[in-house]
Amino acid sequence: MSRKAAVGRSRDGGATAIFPIPRESKRVKGVFVLDESTMIAVPSRPSESDMALARFLAAELSDHWGLGVRIERLGTMPRGKRAIVLGTSRNPLVAGLCRAAGLKVSASLPGPEGYVLRVDPGRALVAGSDERGAFYGLQSLRQLIVQAGAQVRIPCVRVRDWPHKPFRGIRLYLPGRDNLPFFRRFLRDFMALYKFNTLIMEMNACMRFDRHPELNAGWLEFAKDLTYRRLNTPPVSPKRGRSPNSTHYDTADGGVLEKEEVAELVAYARRLHLEVVPEIPGLTHSYYLLTRHRELAEYPHEPWPDTYCPSNPGSYKLLFDVFDEYIEVMRPKLVHIGHDEWFLPDNLVCDRCKGKERADLYARDVHRIHAHLSKRGVRAAMWGDHLIAQLGRHGALSAVQVDKWIPKDILIFNWMWQDRPNPEGANRPRRKGEDNDLSLQAMGFEQIYGNLAPHIADWARRSRRERVSGGAPSSWAATTEFNFGKDQVQRFLRCANLLWAVHWPAEHAMRARLLDLLPRVRRHLRGGADPSDEAGPVTPIDLGSSRNAAPGRLLLGRRLPRLKAGSVRRGAKRFVLAGPRAAKTGVVVGVEGDTKNPLSRAAKSIRVGRDVSSLLFLHACAQPSGNVFGYRSIFSFPESADLLGWYEIEYEDGLVETLPIRYGLNIREWESAEDAARGGQVNWWVVGDRQLYAADAVECAGAGGGEPATFFACEWRNPRLGKAIKEVRLRGAHGCHTLTTGRPDTLIPSNAVVLLALSATEKRA
Repeated sequence: MSRKAAVGRSRDGGATAIFPIPRESKRVKGVFVLDESTMIAVPSRPSESDMALARFLAAELSDHWGLGVRIERLGTMPRGKRAIVLGTSRNPLVAGLCRAAGLKVSASLPGPEGYVLRVDPGRALVAGSDERGAFYGLQSLRQLIVQAGAQVRIPCVRVRDWPHKPFRGIRLYLPGRDNLPFFRRFLRDFMALYKFNTLIMEMNACMRFDRHPELNAGWLEFAKDLTYRRLNTPPVSPKRGRSPNSTHYDTADGGVLEKEEVAELVAYARRLHLEVVPEIPGLTHSYYLLTRHRELAEYPHEPWPDTYCPSNPGSYKLLFDVFDEYIEVMRPKLVHIGHDEWFLPDNLVCDRCKGKERADLYARDVHRIHAHLSKRGVRAAMWGDHLIAQLGRHGALSAVQVDKWIPKDILIFNWMWQDRPNPEGANRPRRKGEDNDLSLQAMGFEQIYGNLAPHIADWARRSRRERVSGGAPSSWAATTEFNFGKDQVQRFLRCANLLWAVHWPAEHAMRARLLDLLPRVRRHLRGGADPSDEAGPVTPIDLGSSRNAAPGRLLLGRRLPRLKAGSVRRGAKRFVLAGPRAAKTGVVVGVEGDTKNPLSRAAKSIRVGRDVSSLLFLHACAQPSGNVFGYRSIFSFPESADLLGWYEIEYEDGLVETLPIRYGLNIREWESAEDAARGGQVNWWVVGDRQLYAADAVECAGAGGGEPATFFACEWRNPRLGKAIKEVRLRGAHGCHTLTTGRPDTLIPSNAVVLLALSATEKRA
């Protein structure tokens, strides 16, 4: 099937709820109704894999859809009873249904990790080429389940699917203890659901060590020191002359997990068919080794040394003790040894290393670590920037040194895939990232695209190379819902489609898919639905005399759109707009930043006067503001998104709760049709995608007239159920700082926040 035909079939066939986009999918007539008379059928003597799939689905139907569906052991399939059957061709029920339907499913058809999904009104069948394929077919089935009125059902479909690339990973930090529940949801309801198969976790000294408990104590001290000093990296040493390397002290939230906790996480991930790869940095990024072992540092007089001495045997005794303890607990097939960004200046080379060639020190270090891992039956992976001399890295290896010292079975994480300035000068042509792919290929390495991002150029051609096994987007901040939601979720989703699918839609089509996906993603990662989805009815609240903005008014250079009158909604989130003929259309406050703002920073209060389950704010700002990745503010992640203002929610008893309004998290500038056509920014520091995690886009023009414009619906859950809310007040921020310039004393741009409508989720009658 041609790519053009396949894309059309997936889109027009109606099975578009499945993501990543299947190779072949078709919607057919009918629905499969799910209720408590439905059964999940397993063979009379089920395998462990059969039962794991059945229990997974039963839990899904119970927890997310309120259905108690039983698992039934059967010798043959009964007639006249709706049943779901899951497994490989080794499952006799699956094999029988495949024969009856004329479906060919084997280890080679559709192929490794592939599956066939067939839903008819009386049967839902998932048949995998292997156990992973059956598992991924179940994930597609999960995505098709919908609520239609009082009925839960699955549309009848025909799907045949298999992955584009075998290595589909996400690289992140080991989570901290308080974030373990979120992390389990992320593994089950994000990574597994969207068909990732590899989890790369940076570990540092974040597991309890028996052999070197001093590393745990030093790690805790290191994280506390930088946090309480409000630093991302240690102070610059006068001799070093530049900021030291990234610290990653928010790994495990700056804490330590017990061995049992780490082992349980690994076992849980493997049950979800995720291969776990510990990243244990060597040579550089080695703060975790040196907090209590300055005698091993290349330059021990740094405030916090980051590089060990590769000429000191003691460095390897310590490093290999750490490796061995992680290997004992995690039992990995692959260990990532870091080795990127060796930026130590020549004047900081220690006495042991003086007179030695830096590239030779690097090469021998990699060779020694590889030998240690090989003896334990573990493959090595590493970042590849120092293997490519053309990048201009100080200490980069020559082709001769790579050939002599670097074993070719090392998996290279190529994060140099994007075009970059030529190191020989600004007037030289930009160096093509694809040249780096070719260099690694010529050296004989298998590679994956590390730090993968959706804007990778010429993906279709580059990803077809045999020695390019896949890719992994990266998170470089603590593993939390806030960081992933604000910075990473949409990147991860887009990369999931690059790695699994062969249908890569245009930007407008992908944005539409993500708009549909994000409410479910948010529900999964939060571990529950918004009150508007499951509590009582959603009713509008009159903004009354607090309205102070006329349609068409200029707000800091942008004209407030003349919007439709009447009801607008996104899912269960419903609002009523005043319309273009109203004298006043919304509530506006000014955000005073780097310039004087003529708009008032406070508006009149909005009366609520009752106990509600949630409040829903339909709002937008007038101008773009700043939102950078969380690693720019490790000691206070929320400050990586500009604070534009807040809502004050006052109860009848006087207690006030606040909802911060943060750019890129729950608010953006309103979008016209022209705005929506623009893509996100491509910038390493700035989060550029215009969609939000904590708010849903609502189209505010339609049959009732008015200009096309998109505002954003943010829901606040009432933490004091049973207590009446007196009123809501909108306030604009004043004097807040932005991180987008890299200077902590830069004020955010002046702006305006517009509250277009307010609704409440009422308590159940």
